[in-house]
Amino acid sequence: MGKHQKRIEAPRSWRIERKTAYWTVKPRPGPHPGDRSMPLLLFIRDMLKLADNSKEAKRILNEGEVIVNGRVRKDLKFPVGIFDILSIPRIKENYMVLIDKKGKLSLMKIGQEEASRKLCRVNGKRMLKGGQTQLNLHDGRNILLGEELADKIKTKDSLMLSLSDPEILQHFSYKEGSKVMVIGGKHSAQIGEIEEIRILQSPESNVVKIKLPEGEFETLDDYVFVVGEEKIEIPGV
Repeated sequence: MGKHQKRIEAPRSWRIERKTAYWTVKPRPGPHPGDRSMPLLLFIRDMLKLADNSKEAKRILNEGEVIVNGRVRKDLKFPVGIFDILSIPRIKENYMVLIDKKGKLSLMKIGQEEASRKLCRVNGKRMLKGGQTQLNLHDGRNILLGEELADKIKTKDSLMLSLSDPEILQHFSYKEGSKVMVIGGKHSAQIGEIEEIRILQSPESNVVKIKLPEGEFETLDDYVFVVGEEKIEIPGV
C-alpha cells in the first residue's frame, strides 16, 4: 500500500471535500476497516472545524486536547470509526461516531455520562491457554471473560463497556427481536428489529431480515450491529 491518499479516491464514507486539494492524510492500519473509519486529523479539521489547516490540527492533538475512547490520542493518522467516542474536554464537547443514510461517517453530540461508555460488537471469540475466554471486539480491543460470562456472550453480540475500566455494563444478544443498526450497504443507518437470521450453508455471508415500522428488508450479517434488546441504547436515537 502507498504512503499517500488521493483526496478524490478516498473512501466514500469520508465526509470531506474532494476537489479542494490533491492529497489528504492516509490513516494508519488500525482497529477499524478503511471504509468505516477516518483519520483523526480529518475529524478535527474538516468535520468539527476546530482548526483551519493541518498545522493547527496537529498542535491541538500534540497538546493532548483530544480523547478517543477514554485515551488521549496525538497521532493525526489514528483511525476513528463507528461507535467510537470522541471528547474535547477544553470545550466540554463529546461525540459518538455514526454512519448516515448515505454511508458517510457522522458525529452525534452526546452528554458526559454517555461519553463514559461505549458500544462494541463481538467479532470473534476464542479459548486461551489456561481455560480463559478472549473476546475480539470490532474496535480492535480484546477482553478476557470469567467463567460466568464465557458461555453467555456469543459472536455478533454487543457489549456496553465502561471506558474508565474493562467492566461490561450491559450485554445485548444477537437474536430475533433485538434492536439493530445497519452499518454498511444500501440500508446504512437504518434501525430496526431482527425478524429472522438465515444461516447459509455456503461460503457466502448469512442473511438477516430486519423489520421496520414501514416494512422490512434483508442485509448481510456483517452489516448488522446490535444496539439493544428491549430498547435502542444509542442516546438521541
